[in-house]
Amino acid sequence: MAEHAGEAARSPDFALDRRLLRRRFERAAATCDSADLLAREVARRMDERLDYIRVAPRRVLDLGCGTGADLARLAERFPDATVLAADFSPAMLERAGARLRPARSGGLLRRLLSAAPLPLPQLAAQADALPLARASLGLVWSNLMLPALDDPLPTFREIHRTLEVDGLLMFSTLGPDTLRELRAALPARRGDRVHRFIDMHDIGDALVQAGFADPVMDMEIVTLTYPDLDTLLQDLRHSGGANAATGRPRGLSGRREWAEARAAYERLRHDGRLPATFEIIQGHAWKVAPKTTEDGRSIVRFQPRTAPR
Repeated sequence: MAEHAGEAARSPDFALDRRLLRRRFERAAATCDSADLLAREVARRMDERLDYIRVAPRRVLDLGCGTGADLARLAERFPDATVLAADFSPAMLERAGARLRPARSGGLLRRLLSAAPLPLPQLAAQADALPLARASLGLVWSNLMLPALDDPLPTFREIHRTLEVDGLLMFSTLGPDTLRELRAALPARRGDRVHRFIDMHDIGDALVQAGFADPVMDMEIVTLTYPDLDTLLQDLRHSGGANAATGRPRGLSGRREWAEARAAYERLRHDGRLPATFEIIQGHAWKVAPKTTEDGRSIVRFQPRTAPR
């Protein structure tokens, strides 16, 4: 969640309040499914990309799984894989387990024919400190989790650690043009009023620094429309996406400030609706065989010579 900052993706003047983020996502577990239209569409597009990528993982991790809306999709695509779920919010994980738990009604046959297997174990963990062994995963899937980080590099390094060689990271995130209308309408004189998002090029730099090879990314703009500003703000709260910057203004904004913001946003109304822009970044990257050891020594690989016929 930063803009250009040299070698790192993190901006020195922007940080997230981790405790506040956790509290908000704990509360949002009960409401985020009602505000996940964008996440479901992005998941569909991510899944389509896998049609063109050859990968057969034995273990798949949904990192930042939320309430588990993508778990059945992953289990269906990779029926022979063990699907794991990880999130830093225990309430989200509880909802994820309940979503996939076979219904108790309907008799034994219905339970035996229930859809995807449960993703076990469910891991309550920070994305940059996963309780998983080195090289234990074949695929890490992460749908719109990165906006909850103010620096993706430690998480990318942890994903790289847990992926096996030739393992795949598949991810989506939001770029700097996200919520640009709201950012323009709200005065910035009292601090960060709207969350910041990392530029695609900084994401790529962080992936390379973490050890990934040749990351592939693209960007597209998706515009959602709302009947009024309050509905947009409600969706952000329900999804846990409200601003959690440490530099956010404290206390309530004045009536005049909100009236000015509403008036500014109203000038964008078209065909009776207010637009909200989301810059969607999708990408993938592979873990390749290392060229050096952890202490910097070069690795030389010898191939056996073919015996002459």
